[in-house]
Amino acid sequence: MRRLDLDDARRLIAGASAHAREIGVPMCIAVTDEAGQLIAFERMEGGKVTSTTIAIDKAVTAAAAKKATHDYGTASQPGAPAYGINSAIGGRLMVVAGGLPGLFEGEVVGGIGVSSGTPTRDQAVAEAGIKHWRSHD
Repeated sequence: MRRLDLDDARRLIAGASAHAREIGVPMCIAVTDEAGQLIAFERMEGGKVTSTTIAIDKAVTAAAAKKATHDYGTASQPGAPAYGINSAIGGRLMVVAGGLPGLFEGEVVGGIGVSSGTPTRDQAVAEAGIKHWRSHD
């Protein structure tokens, strides 16, 4: 199985941080392997201190649960099939946009989590990280 390594993590962070600079929002960016173990982390100058853990947990959720965090946001609303799942794994399962799994040949090989902006901006920065990483495959 292919998995993310430090070079992959650096590419993901480079793409994400470049987009964050473009939109003027300093972000916290985390990259994990397929099991949700942290490979690399960057808190851009001005990134919110409180977003450090959130970014890491978004990456953990995306990688280990093999699902984008915003998908859990929809599924965890009252009356939805996964209502209350955000309290799983000690509250670390994130249900806010900004966490994406990294896919290689259809398999999840890691995850990226971004926090410090709005959910929409976090998502866009995570997507930029994935796009930059894929451009080097």
